[in-house]
Amino acid sequence: MLELHNLEGSSNRTRKCKRLGRGPGSGLGKTSGRGQKGQGARSGYKRRYGKEGGQFPLYLKLPIRGFSRARFQKDNICSINFDQIDKMFENGEEVSLETLKEHGFINKHYEILKILANGELTKKLTIKAHRFSKNAEEKLAKAKITFEKVS
Repeated sequence: MLELHNLEGSSNRTRKCKRLGRGPGSGLGKTSGRGQKGQGARSGYKRRYGKEGGQFPLYLKLPIRGFSRARFQKDNICSINFDQIDKMFENGEEVSLETLKEHGFINKHYEILKILANGELTKKLTIKAHRFSKNAEEKLAKAKITFEKVS
């Protein structure tokens, strides 16, 4: 039962503030953590966080962790031009997201394949992709190359 003698403080209560300049027993008396004389001891001085006064900063010594380019790629779309497809595939082969991954042409995190119209296709291929640019569709129709939209 909750009574006055067994009340506990909130777990997310605010931390006690440092009481500066309140005597030698506090550990932060006299100079209030500012050291002796110098620019840092004067009024109006503000320390710049990360600056260590000529010493190489700690945050530059530590390695960068957890970077992944996938964070910056929108919807994990892989866009490929005709000239790239022409170099990668032989006559009569199928171009799809799976075949590109199998051959190691693209990274496995891609989920959507978009075909763009830059360059020319000289080979007869079957293309299965999620998206096609307008120019790509027109060029494929003119060249009588079979293509299919996959959802």
